[in-house]
Amino acid sequence: MSAWRPAADGLAIAVRLTPRGGRNALTAGTPDHFAARVSAPPVDGAANAALIALVAKTFGVSRGAVRLIAGDTARLKRLFVTGDPTALARIAATLYGQPA
Repeated sequence: MSAWRPAADGLAIAVRLTPRGGRNALTAGTPDHFAARVSAPPVDGAANAALIALVAKTFGVSRGAVRLIAGDTARLKRLFVTGDPTALARIAATLYGQPA
């Protein structure tokens, strides 16, 4: 799987999360996943909640439009962002420095 994959109602993304990573940031990672850092610790779902908020802000959607679909306790996570797949894929490509 690439770092993102459009679906009919949104975009599936793969993210490698680093909790307690200083400032919150979502950037290009490898071809297989985005790289995310959050300042929250990996305790009681705090890092996952911070990741959802970060992804929502980056893609310009509400927090409710982002769901964690795999990797609840793993470093590698799969999320689904609900919205216009074309617009969301454009944002993902921009994070990787690709033309929109």
